[in-house]
Amino acid sequence: MAILGSLETVRTQVPRTAAFATAFAYAQEVRREGSAARARLFALEPGKSARVELGDGVFAMEQAYLTKPRADGFFESHRRLIDVQVVVAGREVIEVIDAARSTVQVPYDAERDFTHHADAAGASIARLEAGDAAVFFPSDVHMPGLRAGAEAVLVRKTVVKVPVG
Repeated sequence: MAILGSLETVRTQVPRTAAFATAFAYAQEVRREGSAARARLFALEPGKSARVELGDGVFAMEQAYLTKPRADGFFESHRRLIDVQVVVAGREVIEVIDAARSTVQVPYDAERDFTHHADAAGASIARLEAGDAAVFFPSDVHMPGLRAGAEAVLVRKTVVKVPVG
């Protein structure tokens, strides 16, 4: 199941592989005041994203977006890549449910490494603030980017993609 919590706590709970070491080194860099990675993330216009290659198949998707109402969200999963989602600024709600308890709505797209799932009752709900992280494995169907309150909030986040195995 997904791993959620502060970046420091989550880091201690993932497998100790070179790929995860790369992912968490980048996550720490993007959170560090004055770093080039942080400046790049904060320069993104809302609604935009940028891909940053980190090496050995690991890459980051830097994102800036307004959180959305749950009705506008959707559940997704990935087969080849593990998501390490790190909120750098803002706050959001993410729902997560085991793939065995969800229904595929749109079949797997290998090019995008993406499966769209139908809405699912009984998903766990997590609130992530700046400095929090979530790791989603292939069995973790997740709906990120949701409002934590009535109003939209600007979130600046990096999603580091780590190859499975």
